Amino acid sequence: MRRVIYREIASSLREGIESGEYAAGELLPSEAALCTTHGASRVTVRKALELLRDEGLVASRQGFGWLVAGEPLTQSLDSLVSIERQLGQLGRPLRREVTDFGFMDTPAQAAVLGPTVLRVGRLNLVDELPFARIVVWCREDLATDLSRSQVTNTSFLDLLGQRPQRAVQTIGAHAMPGVEAELLAVPEGSPALLVRRTTFDADDVALLMSEHWFPGHLTEFVAELTTGGQPENELRLVADR
Repeated sequence: MRRVIYREIASSLREGIESGEYAAGELLPSEAALCTTHGASRVTVRKALELLRDEGLVASRQGFGWLVAGEPLTQSLDSLVSIERQLGQLGRPLRREVTDFGFMDTPAQAAVLGPTVLRVGRLNLVDELPFARIVVWCREDLATDLSRSQVTNTSFLDLLGQRPQRAVQTIGAHAMPGVEAELLAVPEGSPALLVRRTTFDADDVALLMSEHWFPGHLTEFVAELTTGGQPENELRLVADR
């Protein structure tokens, strides 16, 4: 029987996806790497990937390449609720890794918090896939009793109890910086969605400032516009478009 190489490549990748070797939202090897692995031309490899795309198993993103398709995770942008709680309600437990923890002189972007802050860098993973790099600056007087273990296991919103009352956030497109790119396993300079948030108490005094980096191939912002009532806004993670 005549070999159909692109189908063999597709079959190999399909087995990797179905076995969990490649998780939902994870980037597949580059087309160049697949050409080397299978001793095939770029046209053949592309045909295999397009076959899997037609099956709904993979998707392509400009600036990234090919990734495993997955069900979108959504995060509400109009309520002050931690993403951990929202994902828990969806049955998708989140795991955090704290990459850095310590007090420092306040950087310019967090000057409203006073001269000294606790800076915490975290990597958020769902289904063991890195999907967000978050840096939080917390006001010194609120952070003196916080431990590395606490900020690993509990969100700042929960740690501060009833203090947080509202937040202002901006969302924009950026190129992924080097440190964040390495942690999220994406190319440096690749498309990213950056959410900057300032959280206030009931007296409108700033408590926290944070930056949330989301890889562009896993994230999209969706806004439903209506002629009456409140718009429905959400941030979709591990999006399959």
